[in-house]
Amino acid sequence: MQGNLENKTVLITGGSRGIGLASAKCFAERGAKLILTGRTSSDLKKAAERLPCDHPVEIFVGDMGLEAERVALTKRFPDVDILINNAGSIPGGDLFSLGIEDWQASWQLKVFGYIHLTRLYLKQMKERSDGVIVNIIGDLGRSPRWDYICGSTANAGLIAFTEAVGARSVDWNVRVLGINPTQTSTDRAVLVAKGRARSLYGDENRWPEIVADAPFGRLCSPEEVARLVTTVSSPDMAYLSGTVIDFDGGKSKRF
Repeated sequence: MQGNLENKTVLITGGSRGIGLASAKCFAERGAKLILTGRTSSDLKKAAERLPCDHPVEIFVGDMGLEAERVALTKRFPDVDILINNAGSIPGGDLFSLGIEDWQASWQLKVFGYIHLTRLYLKQMKERSDGVIVNIIGDLGRSPRWDYICGSTANAGLIAFTEAVGARSVDWNVRVLGINPTQTSTDRAVLVAKGRARSLYGDENRWPEIVADAPFGRLCSPEEVARLVTTVSSPDMAYLSGTVIDFDGGKSKRF
C-alpha cells in the first residue's frame, strides 16, 4: 500500500506539527500535492521546508475556528481530493474547572471547524463524484472522562457526525471516515494531561500519572497515526466509509 496517492491534492488542517505534520510527510512520500493550514506563518513555512515533496507545498495561514477563514480557504483551494480535518485543541478539565468560554472557543475550532469544512468540501466532491474526508477525532469520545469532559463530548459528537455523513456520502462516490487516536507523544498531549491532572489531583505536575497506563508501555507516535491516515485515504481502502477507527492499542477495553 505505497501508491495510489500520486498527484492527489491533500488538504491537512493543523498541518505544521504533531499528527498533521506527520501525515503530511507520509502523503508527500506517496507523491501527493499538499496544502497545509495553521495559525502561524513561520511554523507552516518550516513544516513545508521539511517535507520530502516533488511538488511545491501550498500553505494557508488562518484560524479554522473562524467561519470566514474556512470559507476563504475553500475559495482559494476549491479542488481538493482528500481533506484531513485535524486542527483542534480542547483543554483538559472537568465541568467546574472549565468556563463556558473554554467550551465555546475550543468547539469553534474542532467541532464547528470539522463540520463546516466537511460541508464545504463535501458539496464540491459530490458534484464531481470523487473525494475522501478523514476526521481525526480522539479516543475519549468512545470512553468519556469527567476530567476531559469538553473534549469527550466534542469527540462523541464528531464520531456521530462522521458516521452519519459517511453512510450517505457513498451515494456520491465520496468516502467520509474518522480515526480515534489515543494520546500521542506531542506537546498538545502533555497540555491535555496537565489539565486532567489539575482536575483529578489538583496538581498539573502529576500529569505523567495520566498516561502511565498506556498500552505497550508508551504513548502512540504521530507517525503511527499518520501511516493509518494515508492508508485509509488511499483507493486501496475504497470500501471504507461511515466508520471511525479506534486506534488506541486496546486501551478502551482495559479495566
